[in-house]
Amino acid sequence: MRKTPTSTRFTPRLRTAFVAVALAAISGTTLAGSPASASAASPMTDTTQFKGVNWADPRDNFADDLLQLSGLSTSDTYAQTYTKASRIISAFRANLGANTVRLPINPYTVNGSYWKSYRGVIDAASDKGFKVIVSYWEGTGAQKDGFIDDETTYWPMWNNVVKAYKNDSRVYFEPMNEPHGYTDTEWADKAAQWLSTYPSVPRNRIFVSGAGYNDHVTSVCADPRLKGTYLSLHHYGFWKEYATYDQWVADLKVRIGDCANRTVADEFGSPMTTGLNYNVPTPDNNFVNFLQAVTDTFRELKMGSVYWPGLRTDDTYSLQTLTGDPASPWLATTNQSGADRLAWAWGRGKAVQQP
Repeated sequence: MRKTPTSTRFTPRLRTAFVAVALAAISGTTLAGSPASASAASPMTDTTQFKGVNWADPRDNFADDLLQLSGLSTSDTYAQTYTKASRIISAFRANLGANTVRLPINPYTVNGSYWKSYRGVIDAASDKGFKVIVSYWEGTGAQKDGFIDDETTYWPMWNNVVKAYKNDSRVYFEPMNEPHGYTDTEWADKAAQWLSTYPSVPRNRIFVSGAGYNDHVTSVCADPRLKGTYLSLHHYGFWKEYATYDQWVADLKVRIGDCANRTVADEFGSPMTTGLNYNVPTPDNNFVNFLQAVTDTFRELKMGSVYWPGLRTDDTYSLQTLTGDPASPWLATTNQSGADRLAWAWGRGKAVQQP
């Protein structure tokens, strides 16, 4: 689920998502789901090893052609991509203390000649010691419906990715971003199919998205077929027009249930280029309440988190912006207080004392 890059207005997809989440919250059924059963429990104790950011295409990763991450070009060779990506990954570490990056893939990018160049991003991040979460994004237009676009290209895409990276312990696989077209049961079935298709991939290197817009993990957590995998959760402040700090804490916790030890919030975010100060309690501001609440909760529950987005051109939520020579890019932080809250979620820095 995303933001409109340069406006506070919702796109049709965001309006649909907002309504769906709101209805679920009102009904109290879909979001809460079934508690995770003991048989589905995992030996994982926490997910704090994941301290990361998303690196995105300016088009929000929904594309019917090659993905072009902000700061890169589809005309770049492998060597050029590797060089640029190495610097951007280094900047994520230097500016934010990150050790994880989440990257999009689609069949256009993986199943053709550009895959060789795009691998430069994954290779550069892994070589820098970063954990890399590789996630499938659907297309745009009529394709943006929450379903896998075309299974005849989806599975060959994953064949290529798994073949290339199954032996790289730093690379993690997320079968689909925001599978909201499927019911909870249908999505669990699809995730189980992915696991059975790639039994050689260790389960602790797989991220099973929460159902819907990744907005609750309770249903996938309860499914014993998915035992041993990580679960990915998305959470955004624009889902509510306004909520207090305590209401945001409660909203997040019901989406997690008793599955925090397997869950990574691999998307969450707030406006970073509009001048908000996230280091000061501001009870009348929904986004300040949201970011303070979720980062406190991630730390409390020992959950990893991956901010959306670390870098995305023209996105008001972007925590980093490109600087310097495009051939040798670096990054600058757009909101230090936002970076401070991220650091707090990751176990560093100072808490904000709520009134």
